[in-house]
Amino acid sequence: MEIYLDNSATTKPCAEAVEACVNAMTKTYGNPSSLHDVGFAAEKCIKEAKKQIAAALKCDVSEIVFTSGATESNNLALVGAAQAKIRRGKTIVISAVEHPSVLETVHALAQQGFTVKTVQPQSDGTFSAQSFADAVDSDTTLVSCMMVNNETGLLLPIAEIAAAVKAKKPDVLVHTDAVQAFLKLPIRFPALSVDLMSISGHKVYAPKGIGALIVKKGVRLIPQITGGGQQNGVRSGTEPVPMIAAFGAAVAAQRTKLSARIAHYEALSKRLRDAFSQNEDVSFRSGDACVPYIVSLSVFGVRSETMLHFLEQKGIYVSSGSACAKGAHSHVMDALGVDRMTADETLRISFSPETTEEMIDTLVSAILEGEQTLAKQRVRG
Repeated sequence: MEIYLDNSATTKPCAEAVEACVNAMTKTYGNPSSLHDVGFAAEKCIKEAKKQIAAALKCDVSEIVFTSGATESNNLALVGAAQAKIRRGKTIVISAVEHPSVLETVHALAQQGFTVKTVQPQSDGTFSAQSFADAVDSDTTLVSCMMVNNETGLLLPIAEIAAAVKAKKPDVLVHTDAVQAFLKLPIRFPALSVDLMSISGHKVYAPKGIGALIVKKGVRLIPQITGGGQQNGVRSGTEPVPMIAAFGAAVAAQRTKLSARIAHYEALSKRLRDAFSQNEDVSFRSGDACVPYIVSLSVFGVRSETMLHFLEQKGIYVSSGSACAKGAHSHVMDALGVDRMTADETLRISFSPETTEEMIDTLVSAILEGEQTLAKQRVRG
């Protein structure tokens, strides 16, 4: 039996998303910009998806801009906002644990003359809202902070961060990468006081290749893809109607089950932690400030890649960290003060609604077996 526990990397598209995608490809296949009935049908499909996503986030349909995924959403938010506000300042503030699509984007902006300030975590690994406000100065125009860290599951206080930042400098734009939080935590876009929010389809049981940037009314971005002026000129290009329809359908299917899923994840996380509570060779990176559906743990002396492939042979699929890193050393672990040896032993386990307690028990047994089997390969004594 396949036990897939790498849902932070990607999720299996749900039946509703697949059906919506196929219907759009075979029935509403027109260009949504075409001025005839086939085009109008495709346009209607997009509007319906926007309603479904807006209902989940409590945002306005006009605030949704579809993109090819979260990486493009983050690029559009950061570069588009930085360029739009360049006359007011050239300083950007980010957290030290951002996704590479944020880190590399601000690095590119730094090469263009922007100043990037990085907020470090506190001694306990969490972030304070005040530290972001303290980093804001008269030249700051943009703050970007993820909502849930993709490696450890750390929940960052984005609403408090936005409030603190705007209390100090009201015209600063605040962006959040909410990819690992959307449809897993209750999110109301207006309540967060952020200006820009990135979300992704393939993290919420829709296909890869579709995402969105939520742009608060009145916020101006410089378009990064120009052309036919689709989506009010913010993101040109013929909209991928099948992917958009699938995204909307996946959101509609998931949004009403949130409370039950959170309780389910909490039970799974507790079961996993309790199973290793007496095992001194297994330690957890994910603490009380982390969400329950992402668990980061390390097995003393066993490299994560070695354990990962041991589990893979048993049909159990986990990650050694961020899927985007492809085994590279983790900047997140560095920021959290985790030594290189321990970081190299760390696994990321992430749940879905289909994850069962039996799957967790099987995982625990396999890790314990791996711990014994791989002991002679340990990297430290």
